[in-house]
Amino acid sequence: MTWVDDAHGQEWIRDRTGETAMGERPGKTVLSSSQRAAMRDLLAEDRERTVAQIAALTRDWDDLVEASALVGNDDEHDPEGATIAFERSHLQALLDRARAHLDDLDEVAGRLRRGTYGVCDDCGRPIALERLKARPIARTCIECAARGR
Repeated sequence: MTWVDDAHGQEWIRDRTGETAMGERPGKTVLSSSQRAAMRDLLAEDRERTVAQIAALTRDWDDLVEASALVGNDDEHDPEGATIAFERSHLQALLDRARAHLDDLDEVAGRLRRGTYGVCDDCGRPIALERLKARPIARTCIECAARGR
Protein backbone atom coordinates (compact mmCIF):
# COMPACT_ATOMS: atom_id res chain seq x y z
CA MET A 1 0.00 0.00 0.00
CA THR A 2 1.40 3.38 -0.99
CA TRP A 3 0.14 6.73 0.25
CA VAL A 4 0.27 9.83 -1.92
CA ASP A 5 -0.65 13.40 -0.95
CA ASP A 6 -1.80 15.48 -3.89
CA ALA A 7 -1.32 19.21 -4.39
CA HIS A 8 -4.65 19.90 -2.66
CA GLY A 9 -3.78 18.05 0.54
CA GLN A 10 -5.95 15.05 -0.29
CA GLU A 11 -4.64 11.62 0.63
CA TRP A 12 -4.72 8.91 -1.99
CA ILE A 13 -3.87 5.26 -1.63
CA ARG A 14 -2.47 2.84 -4.15
CA ASP A 15 -3.34 -0.70 -3.10
CA ARG A 16 -1.68 -3.99 -4.00
CA THR A 17 -3.45 -4.10 -7.35
CA GLY A 18 -2.16 -0.64 -8.30
CA GLU A 19 -5.63 0.88 -8.03
CA THR A 20 -5.69 4.40 -6.66
CA ALA A 21 -8.48 5.79 -4.51
CA MET A 22 -8.99 8.51 -1.97
CA GLY A 23 -8.64 7.15 1.55
CA GLU A 24 -7.50 7.79 5.06
CA ARG A 25 -4.25 6.58 6.49
CA PRO A 26 -4.43 3.93 9.17
CA GLY A 27 -4.09 5.60 12.53
CA LYS A 28 -6.56 8.30 11.62
CA THR A 29 -10.02 7.99 13.08
CA VAL A 30 -12.59 7.14 10.43
CA LEU A 31 -15.59 7.06 12.78
CA SER A 32 -17.17 10.02 14.52
CA SER A 33 -17.14 10.07 18.31
CA SER A 34 -20.82 9.02 18.47
CA GLN A 35 -20.17 6.18 15.99
CA ARG A 36 -17.17 5.05 18.06
CA ALA A 37 -19.31 5.08 21.21
CA ALA A 38 -22.05 3.06 19.49
CA MET A 39 -19.52 0.53 18.20
CA ARG A 40 -17.84 0.34 21.63
CA ASP A 41 -21.24 -0.52 23.15
CA LEU A 42 -21.96 -3.07 20.42
CA LEU A 43 -18.56 -4.71 20.91
CA ALA A 44 -19.03 -4.76 24.71
CA GLU A 45 -22.44 -6.43 24.35
CA ASP A 46 -21.03 -8.99 21.92
CA ARG A 47 -18.13 -9.67 24.29
CA GLU A 48 -20.50 -10.14 27.23
CA ARG A 49 -22.60 -12.63 25.21
CA THR A 50 -19.48 -14.48 24.09
CA VAL A 51 -18.08 -14.75 27.63
CA ALA A 52 -21.46 -16.11 28.79
CA GLN A 53 -21.48 -18.58 25.88
CA ILE A 54 -17.97 -19.78 26.78
CA ALA A 55 -19.03 -20.24 30.41
CA ALA A 56 -22.12 -22.25 29.38
CA LEU A 57 -20.16 -24.40 26.94
CA THR A 58 -17.47 -25.01 29.56
CA ARG A 59 -20.17 -26.18 32.02
CA ASP A 60 -21.59 -28.47 29.31
CA TRP A 61 -18.09 -29.83 28.64
CA ASP A 62 -17.49 -30.46 32.33
CA ASP A 63 -20.89 -32.19 32.66
CA LEU A 64 -20.14 -34.40 29.66
CA VAL A 65 -16.72 -35.38 31.00
CA GLU A 66 -18.20 -36.13 34.43
CA ALA A 67 -21.04 -38.18 32.94
CA SER A 68 -18.60 -40.11 30.76
CA ALA A 69 -16.37 -40.86 33.76
CA LEU A 70 -19.29 -42.15 35.82
CA VAL A 71 -20.49 -44.51 33.12
CA GLY A 72 -17.02 -45.78 32.30
CA ASN A 73 -17.94 -46.83 28.77
CA ASP A 74 -15.37 -47.73 26.19
CA ASP A 75 -16.20 -45.36 23.32
CA GLU A 76 -14.69 -47.68 20.76
CA HIS A 77 -16.85 -50.71 21.64
CA ASP A 78 -19.98 -49.10 23.05
CA PRO A 79 -22.90 -48.38 20.70
CA GLU A 80 -23.30 -45.02 22.47
CA GLY A 81 -19.58 -44.29 22.21
CA ALA A 82 -19.88 -42.60 18.84
CA THR A 83 -22.49 -40.26 20.28
CA ILE A 84 -20.30 -39.34 23.24
CA ALA A 85 -17.29 -38.77 21.00
CA PHE A 86 -19.41 -36.65 18.65
CA GLU A 87 -20.75 -34.57 21.55
CA ARG A 88 -17.22 -34.03 22.86
CA SER A 89 -15.96 -33.04 19.43
CA HIS A 90 -18.94 -30.75 18.82
CA LEU A 91 -18.57 -29.01 22.18
CA GLN A 92 -14.84 -28.57 21.63
CA ALA A 93 -15.43 -27.00 18.20
CA LEU A 94 -18.03 -24.61 19.65
CA LEU A 95 -15.67 -23.66 22.48
CA ASP A 96 -12.78 -23.09 20.06
CA ARG A 97 -14.96 -20.90 17.85
CA ALA A 98 -16.27 -18.86 20.80
CA ARG A 99 -12.75 -18.36 22.18
CA ALA A 100 -11.48 -17.25 18.76
CA HIS A 101 -14.39 -14.80 18.51
CA LEU A 102 -13.51 -13.43 21.95
CA ASP A 103 -9.90 -12.94 20.81
CA ASP A 104 -11.16 -11.10 17.70
CA LEU A 105 -13.39 -8.89 19.84
CA ASP A 106 -10.49 -8.01 22.14
CA GLU A 107 -8.28 -7.22 19.15
CA VAL A 108 -10.82 -4.89 17.53
CA ALA A 109 -11.49 -3.22 20.89
CA GLY A 110 -7.78 -2.34 20.93
CA ARG A 111 -8.07 -1.00 17.39
CA LEU A 112 -11.03 1.12 18.48
CA ARG A 113 -8.97 2.57 21.35
CA ARG A 114 -6.06 3.31 18.98
CA GLY A 115 -8.37 4.95 16.42
CA THR A 116 -7.67 2.39 13.68
CA TYR A 117 -10.97 0.51 13.95
CA GLY A 118 -12.95 0.67 10.74
CA VAL A 119 -9.92 0.85 8.43
CA CYS A 120 -9.63 -1.98 5.90
CA ASP A 121 -6.55 -4.15 6.48
CA ASP A 122 -6.12 -4.71 2.75
CA CYS A 123 -6.69 -1.35 1.06
CA GLY A 124 -6.64 1.14 3.95
CA ARG A 125 -10.01 2.67 3.06
CA PRO A 126 -12.78 3.09 5.63
CA ILE A 127 -15.06 0.12 6.22
CA ALA A 128 -18.73 1.04 5.83
CA LEU A 129 -20.47 1.63 9.16
CA GLU A 130 -23.30 -0.68 8.07
CA ARG A 131 -20.76 -3.51 7.61
CA LEU A 132 -19.25 -2.83 11.03
CA LYS A 133 -22.67 -2.89 12.64
CA ALA A 134 -23.51 -6.20 10.94
CA ARG A 135 -20.07 -7.72 11.52
CA PRO A 136 -18.26 -5.76 14.24
CA ILE A 137 -15.06 -7.81 13.88
CA ALA A 138 -14.77 -7.08 10.15
CA ARG A 139 -11.20 -6.24 9.15
CA THR A 140 -11.82 -5.60 5.47
CA CYS A 141 -14.20 -3.48 3.46
CA ILE A 142 -16.87 -5.20 1.39
CA GLU A 143 -14.91 -4.80 -1.84
CA CYS A 144 -11.76 -6.44 -0.43
CA ALA A 145 -13.78 -9.16 1.28
CA ALA A 146 -15.47 -9.98 -2.04
CA ARG A 147 -12.10 -10.13 -3.80
CA GLY A 148 -10.77 -12.49 -1.16
CA ARG A 149 -13.42 -15.14 -1.84
